[in-house]
Amino acid sequence: MTIEAVGRPAEVESLDQEGRGVAHVDGKVIFIEGALPGERVEFVSYRRKPSFELADATRIVRASSSRVTPRCPHFGTCGGCSMQHLDPRAQVAAKQRILEDNLARIGQVRPETMLAPIRGPDWGYRYRARLSSRYVVKKGETLVGFHERRSSFIADMRSCEVLPKRISALLLPLRELVSALSIRERMPQVELAIGDAVDVLVFRILEPLTEADGDVVRRFADTHGVQIFMQTKGPETALPFHPLDAPALQYRIPDYGLVFPFRPTDFTQVNHDINRVLVRRAVTLLDPRPGERVGDFFCGLGNFSLALASCGAAVLGVEGNAALVRRARENAQSNGLGDRCEFIDRNLFEVTPADWKAFGYFDRVLIDPPRDGAMELVKALCESPPSRIVYVSCSPATLARDANVLVNTGGYRLTAAGVVNMFPHTSHVESIAVFER
Repeated sequence: MTIEAVGRPAEVESLDQEGRGVAHVDGKVIFIEGALPGERVEFVSYRRKPSFELADATRIVRASSSRVTPRCPHFGTCGGCSMQHLDPRAQVAAKQRILEDNLARIGQVRPETMLAPIRGPDWGYRYRARLSSRYVVKKGETLVGFHERRSSFIADMRSCEVLPKRISALLLPLRELVSALSIRERMPQVELAIGDAVDVLVFRILEPLTEADGDVVRRFADTHGVQIFMQTKGPETALPFHPLDAPALQYRIPDYGLVFPFRPTDFTQVNHDINRVLVRRAVTLLDPRPGERVGDFFCGLGNFSLALASCGAAVLGVEGNAALVRRARENAQSNGLGDRCEFIDRNLFEVTPADWKAFGYFDRVLIDPPRDGAMELVKALCESPPSRIVYVSCSPATLARDANVLVNTGGYRLTAAGVVNMFPHTSHVESIAVFER
């Protein structure tokens, strides 16, 4: 709910890390959703603090040359995208500036070289998604989709431009399916996982299906050519329901001849096209040599590990999720790389210098942490530093924080950095950086 009714004017100076326009009015910073750099807008605040305000743009008085018409009719209501009103090329440039600003401001470092951004398809790229489901009694229908912007309500989505078209076309049939189930009020989530040969939908159910429910779900799967899993509790309880003879869920990295089977609730990259390019760039930048020993930290199911091993290196993959470690071992064996890869389960957020030494010497290291970054790991590795580190990040702030340690304490140079546009039309900034001694 807004706290003022009349729009105030502002000149928008830049974008923040949430994709909001940044302006200064009467000595306060104003973060304006829907506004772009160079624009003059009118805004209405919905939250005020002593030093800043959060606001919505109510009128664009002077539009940016980079402003475009959002493709999705739900943009502005749905919280899935925040930047569809900005030209995709300008989105990438804005993310590059955010990366550079974080490295300079938080990390107090500057890359010697800025890498060309990694870009891919702007639409239909999202091969992983978690959709909420809610039966609305007053309407007598089910909503299936992403949450509304700044709300716990589910957006009334009838299509989605960032999902593949065939999946977007399932949103309305999914609503009808859930409404037809006896447990429609006990099915809060539908998770999507797309592989090379199968589309999987995981239904999170809080009560068992009835026999009639099962028949409805089977007909839906057969009609729309998808496989349905049922998940009763945690991710490991997700089991195939229908059909049971569907192709294996897997993705490929053709440059290295690799195939990765995975479970629909495993962590994998959302954007398969970008992931292929990212793996190729990470391996090229790390440049592992035959006979060298390489560490892959936060290795997941071996997404980078197997490509590194295919270059002749001996790879130790370390991951805190025991289920992913098992999957990584299986993937190494199925790709004929079991003799070059070892995978272990360790909590890398609590790693110590003694733990680091116990891992053994590494010539080169790849780090791909979650948003929390890898602070304890980078502090520990400075005790026995590898010659080169490639750091793949999903948070420019924690990358910058860790870069400060590597450069200003560990004696590394930040030789290169650049953005990876894994999530077009969102403010999410993926990046890759190279550190050398």
